[in-house]
Amino acid sequence: MAVHEPDSGDLEDAPLDLAGQELVRDPFTTYARIGERGPMVRGCVRGVDPMWVATRYDDIRTLMSDPRFTIDAAAVPGAPVAHRTEQTWQARGMHADNERYLRAGIFDADGADHRRLRGLVTAAFSPGRVASLRPRIDTIAAQLLDRLPERAEDGAVDLVEHFARPLPITVICELIAVPEADRDRWRARSTTLTAGVCGEELGDALAGMVDDAHTLVASHTEHPGDDLISDLLSPHHDDRLSIDELVSLIVNLVVAGHITTVNLISNGVEALLSHPAQLALLRGDLTLMPHAVDELMRYCGPVVRALPRYATCDTTLGNTPVHAGDAVLPIVSAANRDPAAFTDPYRLDITRNRRGREPHLGFGHGAHRCLGAHLAQEEAAGALSALFSRFPGLRLATAPEDLERGTNPVNWHLKALPVYL
Repeated sequence: MAVHEPDSGDLEDAPLDLAGQELVRDPFTTYARIGERGPMVRGCVRGVDPMWVATRYDDIRTLMSDPRFTIDAAAVPGAPVAHRTEQTWQARGMHADNERYLRAGIFDADGADHRRLRGLVTAAFSPGRVASLRPRIDTIAAQLLDRLPERAEDGAVDLVEHFARPLPITVICELIAVPEADRDRWRARSTTLTAGVCGEELGDALAGMVDDAHTLVASHTEHPGDDLISDLLSPHHDDRLSIDELVSLIVNLVVAGHITTVNLISNGVEALLSHPAQLALLRGDLTLMPHAVDELMRYCGPVVRALPRYATCDTTLGNTPVHAGDAVLPIVSAANRDPAAFTDPYRLDITRNRRGREPHLGFGHGAHRCLGAHLAQEEAAGALSALFSRFPGLRLATAPEDLERGTNPVNWHLKALPVYL
């Protein structure tokens, strides 16, 4: 993995271009250099109002848990505050009639509304419920691995296309009972939404997924089954989700809920193959797998930045004055490499979390900690265990520095991961 220790080179004092190629190529090193300029800097994205950019671990934990900051722009007292996430999707090409699904979702709610929405779905992603899915995860992984040799071209096979991507989308589609015949379409649209494309292609992909989600809700309403969506539609819930809330949940589960796992698996495989001593340690003691997955989420996790938070009052963060209504963008990848929080943060150490050190922020923190964190961890553990057991001679088919990364500044991901089995 082409990630290096931050150097002392100076960056310009102009507002930070959050879509800049240097940040996309290597967010870890580049944001570390930016953090050296001060606790926070100003950042900008074309078509989006400016934001503060937070890069330090303690500041981001505060941002994610302190009631002075809200994830819901509409919850800021006083004049209307620009909804930066909505602006971002508009700038990327979202159709105007899909804006309401951003505001209806569990990820954009706070306070009592967030507790209501999260309370309805939390049980489906509890550690016990997720653990019960492990046999199915292992079966899907084994089936994909069985087919890997026949996918090879010139001796190499792309693990992103043929393993890391189909595993999580199959799991999430089974969880919400997407018909098998429709799953390739759902996967293609989800891939488009997270690949960094803009314009009509993105707008059509999002609109298509919203339409598919409406169709799925209608189908489960008429023919309920043993799945998450049918359960959420059940009359035994005293306070059921509205149709818009349910459609928003489905879209977010499929997009955010699977793409993080896709990229965690592929980033993790590349990191372990590039650190043979760590891989040998893991192979020698598979009880380390949960710790390894946790460390991979810290070291090479795909989540570069979380959703912006909005100050509900005049306050400070990291000794920087922040005014009511100001947006602050948490850079998760920078927090997870903060030397003030992690000893030797640029070193991959799969035993790190076994020693009870500070938790990483790859799945967030506080009330909005990722709903599907347990599922992502279980899928990644199952995928890595199966892959390295099945192919003990697995190796990269190209040098780590020659691997091509995607252009989405929000998700650090590989476009392909060619390996020799």
